Amino acid sequence: MTKAFDFIKQQCNGVFFLATINGTKPALRPFGALAEFDGELYIATSNTKAVYQQMKANKSVQICALKPGTHDWVRIEGILNERTDLKSKKAMLEACPNLTKHYNGPAEPTFAVFAISEITGTLFIAGTTETF
Repeated sequence: MTKAFDFIKQQCNGVFFLATINGTKPALRPFGALAEFDGELYIATSNTKAVYQQMKANKSVQICALKPGTHDWVRIEGILNERTDLKSKKAMLEACPNLTKHYNGPAEPTFAVFAISEITGTLFIAGTTETF
């Protein structure tokens, strides 16, 4: 996963799009909170947002990122697992310091962190496709 994570963080400025299901329709929005620790990929959001409800209702998600000015991209699919432990939340805040603008700390009641498991994906760089 490190190669895909590094691509998003370094080549895409940490910005990616998260696709969920909203009822029977797809929902896509930009995200910027992505971390990798303990061998897993993590994302974060607020439990007050519609995306949180979508992530709880259907744990299958897709992430897509495009390197600006190129045709290089990554697509990741996986299953979400909410992590409520303070260790995971603290690691997320340390990996994404911008989150501290929205959350006072790992115990913030609205701060939600998800690990992504069963990951598969495709990395396309300079005309070469790599699946994982």
